[in-house]
Amino acid sequence: MFDWLVRQIAELQGVVFEGAIEPTLFQLGLMDWAEEAFDGVGFALFGALQIMLAYLVCRPLELWRPAERWSDRGPVRTDVVYTLIHRLGLVPMLLFLVLTPIGAVIDGSLRFYGFVPPAIEQLIPGLAAWPLVTLLIYVVIIDAGEYWRHRLQHGLPWWWALHSIHHDQRQMTLWSDDRNHVVDDVLATVWRGTIAMMIGVTPAEFPVVMLAFPLVESLSHANVRLGFGRWGSALLVGPQFHRVHHAIEHARPPYDGTRGCNFAVIFPIWDAIFGTWRRERVFPRTGVAALTGDRIRCGYLRHQLDGFSRLAAALAHLIDRRRRDFVAAFPAE
Repeated sequence: MFDWLVRQIAELQGVVFEGAIEPTLFQLGLMDWAEEAFDGVGFALFGALQIMLAYLVCRPLELWRPAERWSDRGPVRTDVVYTLIHRLGLVPMLLFLVLTPIGAVIDGSLRFYGFVPPAIEQLIPGLAAWPLVTLLIYVVIIDAGEYWRHRLQHGLPWWWALHSIHHDQRQMTLWSDDRNHVVDDVLATVWRGTIAMMIGVTPAEFPVVMLAFPLVESLSHANVRLGFGRWGSALLVGPQFHRVHHAIEHARPPYDGTRGCNFAVIFPIWDAIFGTWRRERVFPRTGVAALTGDRIRCGYLRHQLDGFSRLAAALAHLIDRRRRDFVAAFPAE
C-alpha cells in the first residue's frame, strides 16, 4: 500500500544513513547498532515530513486569523522544542531501542501460536485495488481506539497526571500537539501500535497510515479562529472543536474537569456516538485553572520532571485510597 511513498522514503533513508550515520557509527565503534540506527533514520524522516506538512498548512492560517495574540511567545518556543524532540529525537529513539524489540517478540510469539493478524485486503479482497479506501479504513479503526485512549487519559487519575502537561499550555498553537510527557507519548505509541498490529498493518505501512494523525492534530491545536461549519465540524476535528476540549477551566456540567469533552482526534463522530460532543461555536482561553506560574511557563526538562512528580502524587493518593478502603472493609477486631 502506497508503495511509491514508502520507496521514496526508503531511498532517502539509505542516502542519509550511508552518507552521515554509518560513517559516524564506524568511527565510534558502534556498528552493532547499525540496524536500529537505520530504522531510526526512517522514522525521523517521517517525523520531518509531518513537521513540514503541519507548518505549511497551519502556520499561514495562524497568521491569517489568530484566535489569540500574545506579546510573549516563550511558551510557544518551548512547544517547538517538544515537537523537535518528540518527532525527531527522544521518542523515536525510545521506540526503536525499547519498544520495537518488545513488539517483535510479541508478534513472533503470536504467530508461533497460530495467530496471524489478517490484513483488511484479505478480509475484503476487492480493497486490494483501492489503496486509499484501505488507508481510510485503517485510519477509522485506529481513530476509534484513539478516542478511547483520550478518554482514559482524562478519566484515570494517574494518566491525567501525565496528560495534564499537555493541557497546561495557555498559548495553544500548531506546535502544542507534541507538548506531552515522554511517558505519555510512549504509552500512546504502544496503544496505537498494538491496534495497528491487531488489524494487520505492517511495520512498513504503519508510518504512512499514521501520517494523517499528526497533520490533523496540529491543525486542531492551531491558534486560528476557524470552524468547519455545521456539517464540516461533524466530519473532521478542527481548531474550534478541539479548543473547547482544551478549555477545561471553562467546562460546565456534565463536562467537568475530569471527564472533559470533544475527545475525538480525527473524526468527531465518536463524540456524537458516546455523548461527549460539546457543540459550542466559541474560542475560549485554554489551560488548567489550578495550574499557574512557573509550572506552566518552564522549559522542557522542568516539565518532564514535574510530570513525574504529578504521577508520583497521583499514585500515592491512589495507594492511600486503596489502603483506606481495605481498612474500612476489614476493620481490626
